[in-house]
Amino acid sequence: MEHYERHCPLPEKRYNCLIPPPPGYRVPIKWPKSRDEVWKANIPHTHLATEKSDQRWMAVKGNKIVFPGGGTHFYYGADKYLASMANMLNFPNNNMNNEGNVRTAFDAGCGVASFGGYLLAYDILTMSLAPNDAHQNQIQFALERGIPAYLGVLGTKRLPYPSRSFELAHCSRCRIDWLQRKGILLLELDRILRPGGYFAFSSPEAYAQDDEDLRIFRAMSSFAERMCWKIAVKRDQTVIWVKPLTNDCLMQREPGTLPPMCRSDDDPDAAWGVPMEACISPYTNQVHKAKGSGLAPWPARLTTPPPRLSELGYSDDMFIKDTELWQRRVEHYWSIFGQHLESNTFRNVMDMKANLGSFAAALNDKEVWVMNVVPEDGPNTLKIVYDRGLLGTQHNWCESYSTYPRTYDLIHAWTVFSDIEKKGCSIADLLLEVDRILRPKGYLIYNDKRSIAEVIKKYLGALHWESVAMVDSQLVEQDEDDVVFIIQKKMWLTSESLKESE
Repeated sequence: MEHYERHCPLPEKRYNCLIPPPPGYRVPIKWPKSRDEVWKANIPHTHLATEKSDQRWMAVKGNKIVFPGGGTHFYYGADKYLASMANMLNFPNNNMNNEGNVRTAFDAGCGVASFGGYLLAYDILTMSLAPNDAHQNQIQFALERGIPAYLGVLGTKRLPYPSRSFELAHCSRCRIDWLQRKGILLLELDRILRPGGYFAFSSPEAYAQDDEDLRIFRAMSSFAERMCWKIAVKRDQTVIWVKPLTNDCLMQREPGTLPPMCRSDDDPDAAWGVPMEACISPYTNQVHKAKGSGLAPWPARLTTPPPRLSELGYSDDMFIKDTELWQRRVEHYWSIFGQHLESNTFRNVMDMKANLGSFAAALNDKEVWVMNVVPEDGPNTLKIVYDRGLLGTQHNWCESYSTYPRTYDLIHAWTVFSDIEKKGCSIADLLLEVDRILRPKGYLIYNDKRSIAEVIKKYLGALHWESVAMVDSQLVEQDEDDVVFIIQKKMWLTSESLKESE
C-alpha cells in the first residue's frame, strides 16, 4: 500500500495555479440533508455510484447522488447495523455511545463513510479513512456529505494520530490483509485504540466456512490473543475484540512470545512520517495503575482536564484558562461575521493550528465538526485533542494537506502564516493550498500579524477572494500587532463551467 501514501512532489513539479470548480458546480447542499444527498456536478467522478449502487452505497438520481445508508456489509443500512452492534455489546438502550464512554471511532477502508455518518446521531465522531485507490474519490464523497474523513491508508507509516486515540475501530469488508508483515497493521490498530477499546470486524473471514477463510480467522484470533485482546462477542457475520485495560496480560506472556514489546525508547505518540513497527506499545504506568484512560464520559470530557496533560507539562488550570480564552475569541469572531452567518453556513471546519483543541470546543454548540490540525514540529498536543473527544491529525503546512479540493467551509488560521514564514516556506504556496481546500463561498479566519495580513491583501484579487472585515485582536488577549482578518472565497467559474451551468 506504500504507493497510496503521501508523496510530495519536488518543488519544480508543484502546480502554481488555482483549481477551478467542475462544470455545473453548485454551493453544496446543507447539513443534515447533505448526509443523504449531494449535487452530482460537484463530484466529477460518478464511477463509484454506478459500481456500488447494488450495495446501496450510493446511486445517481437526476442531478443528485443519493446515499441510502448501505454498505458492502450492511446492505439494509448503517443504522440497523449499529443498533445490532450495540446490542451485541450489551450497551444500554442499544446506543453505541455506551453512556458517553464511546466517543471517537476509526473506520478503516470506510467507503463513502456511511458508518461514520450514522454514528454522528449517537454523538460519536469517526475518523473515516480511505486511500485514492480503485474506488477513486470515496473520501471526496464523504466530505461533500459533511462527514469527517481523511485521505490516507494503512501502509508503511504510522497513521497521523497519537496512541490511545479511539474507543472503537471498525473494518467492514475493508479489503485489508491484517496478517501481512508480522501483523503490523493489527499492531497499528492496537497502538491507536484506548484501553478497553473495541475492534469490530465484519468480513467473510469472521463467518465463512471455507478452508481459506477459516484459516485466516484462526490466524487472526491467535494473533489477537497474543496481543492480549479478547473476543467480546461473535455473532452472525461480525466479531468484536476488546483491548485490555492494563499491562497485566502482556507482563504474563511467555518470554519470546511474538509480537514483541516495543523498545522502551519508542514514543507511541510520534506519528508524523514514522515507520510502523511490528511491536506492541504498552500502556504508561499511569494508565496501567488507573486501569484505563481516566477520561470523563462525553460531553463532560470536552471540558474536563485529561490525565495526559501532565505528559506535556500543562496544568489543569492552564487547560481551563485556554478553554475560556478560546470561548471569548470565537464569540469575537462570530460578532465580526455578523449578518454573514446563518445557522448552517458552516459544516466542515478546519483549525490549522489546534493546540489543545479549544477553538473546536468553543464550536460544540453548533452543527459543525472540526478537523484539528497540530503542526508536526510543535508540542504533540493532538493527544489532548483526542482526549477531549475531538478529531484531528498532524501536518506540516509547508506541504499540501491530504484532502480533495473544495472540502471545507471554514478554515481557521491562528499564527500559522507567521510560523511558516519563520520556517522559510512560501506564504503564496500556503494561500494556494487554503484556496484548494476551501469551498466556494467558504471563509478563512486569519488571526496573526498585521504585516502578513497586508501581504495577503495583495493576493485577494488573483485568488478571487473578498475581504469581509479586518479588526484588531486586542479584545481577545493577543499581541498589539495581531489582527483578525476574515476573508470569503468567491464563487467563480471558468468559461467551460459557465456553458455547462447554462
